[in-house]
Amino acid sequence: MALDGAFVRFLTKELKSELVGARVSQIHQPNRDELILALRTLSGNRKLLISARANSPRVNFTENAPENPASPPMLCMLLRKKLCGAKIADVRQPDLERIIFIDFDATNELGDHVRLTLACEIMGKYSNVIFIDSDGIIIDALKRVDPTMTTQRLVLPLMKYELPPSQSKLSMLTHEPGEIVKAIISQPKPEKINKAILNTVLGLSPIVCREIEYLITSGEDVCTDEIDSQYKKRLEYYITKLTSEVREGSGVPYSISEPKGRNKDICFMAVSQYGTLMTVKRHESFSDMLDSFYLERDRDERMKVKGQDLLKLLTNAAERLSRKINTQSAELEQCADREKLRVYGDLIQANLYRIEKGSPFVDLENFYDENMPVVRIKLDPSKSGSQNAQKYYKDYRKAKTAEQVLKEQIEIAKNELIYIDNVFDALSRAESERELAEIRAELVQTGYIKASKGKSKEQKPLPPIEFTTTDGFRVLVGRNNRQNDTLTLKTANNNDIWFHTKDIPGSHTILVTEGREPTDTAIMQAAMIAAFHSKAKDSSGVPVDYTQIRNVSKPQGAKPGMVIFVKNRTVYVKPSIEF
Repeated sequence: MALDGAFVRFLTKELKSELVGARVSQIHQPNRDELILALRTLSGNRKLLISARANSPRVNFTENAPENPASPPMLCMLLRKKLCGAKIADVRQPDLERIIFIDFDATNELGDHVRLTLACEIMGKYSNVIFIDSDGIIIDALKRVDPTMTTQRLVLPLMKYELPPSQSKLSMLTHEPGEIVKAIISQPKPEKINKAILNTVLGLSPIVCREIEYLITSGEDVCTDEIDSQYKKRLEYYITKLTSEVREGSGVPYSISEPKGRNKDICFMAVSQYGTLMTVKRHESFSDMLDSFYLERDRDERMKVKGQDLLKLLTNAAERLSRKINTQSAELEQCADREKLRVYGDLIQANLYRIEKGSPFVDLENFYDENMPVVRIKLDPSKSGSQNAQKYYKDYRKAKTAEQVLKEQIEIAKNELIYIDNVFDALSRAESERELAEIRAELVQTGYIKASKGKSKEQKPLPPIEFTTTDGFRVLVGRNNRQNDTLTLKTANNNDIWFHTKDIPGSHTILVTEGREPTDTAIMQAAMIAAFHSKAKDSSGVPVDYTQIRNVSKPQGAKPGMVIFVKNRTVYVKPSIEF
């Protein structure tokens, strides 16, 4: 992602305008990689998210703060002790490095005024948040770095804070455009223009370098040794323009997304290199853009970490069931030849007078098959002809019984695997700790997790997700299998319409009619909602079954969320994030 040094400069300027003068009212640490600072600013109460996640490091105001753990971590307690009530004095960035320093005017235990700093380092997998005192000594950090991890730059309490090693590149804040252009052209060996810019200029990401190259060459492949006077003039123009924007802090936030709506990249300038393959959108502020851009990705990652034990449990259960089905299916195939055992028994029984005791086999006329008049039948030499016939009859009855049992067992395992897939789907869409707790409770109820000893506080169930169609009908969506059962079997009215993706794990979706006749628009939109809340949310042409609630029932002994239905119709829809 293009959270480069230039982008951080524009973000820092924007944050500074709101943060300076704000007071810290509370601090939270939702997980090991994120901090939330609750602030009282001149424009009202705001929440500042500081993230050191490897794939989404950033600093921005947020309207979507994650849930807090039951007990705060040690670092959070330390920051609360030192910074609660402190006033933000400055927000700054060293040169064009991907670091934002937030300076606080605080009061220590003795009542003296002290300057404390949070160094927010936005550096991919090396991102970190480091707490520093007025003398530049590290108090603590989100991620401590000791000698067993690296020898280059240690991050430990009581050590002096040092900036990361600087890159040998030219800064647009201290070098003139002419110097930068000359350095770009004078590469040791021929390079594509975007590579040359990336290697030369500090604080620019690949997408910005590619965009400058595209503006200069209109998409043609041009190397530095092929830059003529025309290309050089264009290069000088765009480098001068970019340098001016960086120095003035006049960048504009843009996000780039795929046609299906999936977020692709961000930038501080308009991007034209993708043509019609991507959608480029301008935003009001850098902070709001970052908050919306990373919302879904961060939520999924947080839930993945918090639900890791459930994910492992379900994965193991699914693998066990798949192995069981494969093994039993192979055994079932062997039972398919059971009729041959009965035929052999009949042939031996009809020809007992021809079988000598001690014979290893016998060749007999097969009166059941005209195409195979003679068949060789293996015998047990230690048994008589009658005993061999009885052995074949016994094996036949055993295979017949095994076939019935195996069919039942395979059907049970397949239904259980379908249930596991449904729990997987609910887990993938969980957005909060309470939803994870409800899934855990369901797995305890179904015997996949042992109930914990002692009394645990029962949380109030979350309400179903609610939507409204464009023509005014309410649509309710279950968050998990237990809520699906409640919604379908207890909450919904007999005349309401039930939706579910056809043969695809997903949520029960109810179109609430309230005595009205549902419109075609309401049915299609409810089907789209059902498809979006399913495993097929990223597909197109998703089949969705729907019928009246009166036609839906739950078989006795069925697992949570499992129902049967009749008199249904099917529509095909395309889920849409925008819709």
